[in-house]
Amino acid sequence: MLSIEMCAGGGGQAIGIEQAGFGCAAALEIDKHACATLRLNRPNWKVLEYDMACFDGSDYENIDLFAAGVPCPPFSTAGKQLGKDDERDLFPEAIRIIGQAKPKAFMLENVAGFAAEKFRFYRQRIIDDLVRLGFSVDAKLVNANSFGVPQLRPRYIIVGLREEYAPYFTWPQQTPCNQTVASTIRDLLAANAWPGVDQVMQKANRIAPTIVGGSKKHGGPDLGPTRAKRQWAELGIDGKGIANEAPHADDPLDLMPRLTIRMVARLQGFPDDWHFAGGKTASYRQIGNAFPPPVARAIATQIRSALAQEQVSYALNHEANGQLYFMEAKPEKP
Repeated sequence: MLSIEMCAGGGGQAIGIEQAGFGCAAALEIDKHACATLRLNRPNWKVLEYDMACFDGSDYENIDLFAAGVPCPPFSTAGKQLGKDDERDLFPEAIRIIGQAKPKAFMLENVAGFAAEKFRFYRQRIIDDLVRLGFSVDAKLVNANSFGVPQLRPRYIIVGLREEYAPYFTWPQQTPCNQTVASTIRDLLAANAWPGVDQVMQKANRIAPTIVGGSKKHGGPDLGPTRAKRQWAELGIDGKGIANEAPHADDPLDLMPRLTIRMVARLQGFPDDWHFAGGKTASYRQIGNAFPPPVARAIATQIRSALAQEQVSYALNHEANGQLYFMEAKPEKP
């Protein structure tokens, strides 16, 4: 089975989709550093470095899976109400490409803020447009920490399948995460024999706050706004920047260490053999803006099973105009 992905970023969703058993027919991304990352790690992939508005989905008609991590700024909790033809909103482009490519299934990912009440009518309009394209559509707020990612990271996922496959789709089961910041990065923090590791790890024996990618227009890499930095400080981590390497043996015991790019990547669910192109700021933004690979893998695995018609699922809510139709339900609390 093959997939195409829009807004592929540094590869978080693409890794998960690959792990679920899909081959990559094309990955589109406008950021040059993210494209370099994709080519560095998967030189056999077709990486397209241009705007989503320039993509013609008809070249990939009847592809198995269309996936997109639609940019989130319009839907963040601090975001303003969408205006007409808001250029930050790429959902119309995603719908256009889905209509051209006619995939068997699609997966669209966005921030939890997209589930907010102020976007309710816009969400329903998107779902209505996708249903008119012939898909049965369902949506869910899922938590990364329910899929082994030691981080508070709820994401809003919209999944659609052609009618013949829809009855076979079920959402992956969410289970409590048994990983913490301490258990995930202890070996990386101790790499240079710093004696203060155990002291910090006692504080870090829980999941991390949300890792954010930051804006291209403002500053270098850090672990988020003031509130997030306070949460990291409670874990014994300095969130005001990203370190080049782990603390050394001669660093003070009471040092509040900063995370490295590799530590942040592991907390986001990236495998250690996935490398990032560009400088520290560019690498950090690719990681912070990514869809965690374990979550993408879990959902894509369920989609692949449905396309293979391997497991029977619930039918979507009710019949409308002769096809299964999803009417938006209130999202589960994170």
